[in-house]
Amino acid sequence: MNDRATDRGGLVVALLSLIAVGLLVAVYFTPIWWVSLTAPNYPPEAFPDGVRIHFHMNGVFNGCKKVEKAEIREEEALDCVHEMDTINHYVGMYPIAAGGVLEKTFSPFLIAMLAVMLLGFASRRPALRMGVLGVGFAAIMGWMLLSYYGPEGLRWQSTGFVRALVTSLDQEAGREEETAAPALTPGEALIAQLKAELAKGTGKVQTEAPAPGLGGDDATSAKAAMIESLRITFERDQARREAADRQEWTGSGAQVMAWHYGKSLGRYFNNPAEIRPMVGTMSAVGHALPWLLLAAMLLLLWGARRTGGALYWLLVLVPMALPVFFLIDYSAWLWWYGHNLNAMGAFTVKPFMPTVFGDGKVAQFSTHSYPYWGFGLMLLSSLVLALAALLRRKQLGGG
Repeated sequence: MNDRATDRGGLVVALLSLIAVGLLVAVYFTPIWWVSLTAPNYPPEAFPDGVRIHFHMNGVFNGCKKVEKAEIREEEALDCVHEMDTINHYVGMYPIAAGGVLEKTFSPFLIAMLAVMLLGFASRRPALRMGVLGVGFAAIMGWMLLSYYGPEGLRWQSTGFVRALVTSLDQEAGREEETAAPALTPGEALIAQLKAELAKGTGKVQTEAPAPGLGGDDATSAKAAMIESLRITFERDQARREAADRQEWTGSGAQVMAWHYGKSLGRYFNNPAEIRPMVGTMSAVGHALPWLLLAAMLLLLWGARRTGGALYWLLVLVPMALPVFFLIDYSAWLWWYGHNLNAMGAFTVKPFMPTVFGDGKVAQFSTHSYPYWGFGLMLLSSLVLALAALLRRKQLGGG
């Protein structure tokens, strides 16, 4: 192959890699999978999609829409994440927020790492490739450590991730404090809680300057308010604990992850003897994960010295396999939910495997589980990268 054809092929590979990077960024902000429950007591007139939830990289969000009909009047859409949690807890299933806690916490760093790998793959010259990978991996490690261990590290997470944390805790606000007032929506409860705290002069809505690059003024203000809500809830929770077990709020990702995971596990089944070991295990894995990612980065950086080596091809093969990794992780968590039923559930059922893909049946509920836009973008990214890999292999004389 002459030099001109080689250069042209290199440009095509680089373009395809950049397209895949753009698709990965889109995947992070797009629903990847949806699950719905339908039953006779959820009529299609009021629940056209059943009790539906959407799985994103950074959390699980409401998939129910506001019903606009003359005979049905809704101020806002039903919170179907809460509704599904309520349904599931009767058979002993843990809340949705208790699943994929580390995946959700580390998802922005993992996606960024895959993007940097693709930028490295797009570079034909080893020196340039190592420079791109070195600078990119160093930036990701700094970002990750600042978010996971730094004071107020939660500021470096996405607004959607923080919103998912707040929403899951708002679901239990009505059980923590008795009130004769009408039930508030999660958003109204958050606003009311913040106003009450500000009226007492106990805090500020925004305690730190907003982290750069994480959204506009409105987004950062909303995120700051939600983080403040988490701090208030955290400190109230600590005040109810024994003095020896209390912690001071740091706002680090590690602290919030462990605390929120324990709160999620105990929402319906408050059994500390069972919950504490689970939190301890998840915390230990969370502390190990940044250093495992660092080891993987160093390995890839070392392998990038040689174009065409086995480690070099990992730069494209790992991002290409993202749909497979997602399905494995999603299936594993569904298995965990169905095989770790709490004995405190109102009804006793045998351990089961929830439906991963397609339609199923659990008691009187029909279950529906299907890919959504984000998964389609994942598959498109894989196809683009497969083409890029074939072109690069041809450039390197592999046929």
